[in-house]
Amino acid sequence: MGLMSKIFGEGSSRQTEDYVELSADGLAVEDTNPDTEIRIANIGEKTDVIDIKDEVYDGNIVLADITRHSTKDRTMEHITDELKQVVNEVGGDIVQKDDDQLIITPSGVRISRERIDH
Repeated sequence: MGLMSKIFGEGSSRQTEDYVELSADGLAVEDTNPDTEIRIANIGEKTDVIDIKDEVYDGNIVLADITRHSTKDRTMEHITDELKQVVNEVGGDIVQKDDDQLIITPSGVRISRERIDH
């Protein structure tokens, strides 16, 4: 099971309490307000795109679970088109990882299309 499968699960609905808080003991971690956050979203219906767009406009990175849709689904095509438009407006980036995830970034963040190989 890969990291993204652990984050999103295997088609199950995850809640905030499903995530494990990892200890940062020994790290110099300050309680600051970050400029960018990584947000996790589920796209179940077209209206879910509104919140994702707001996050990208606010400068956050969104990892979106699209397992509820087929990549050939017309609704998914409309959702992807809307998100591409937002990415173009802010100068960000968007990729689809396999058939289950979209990664959407604001300006200043580029997504490499090359995998890290060992």
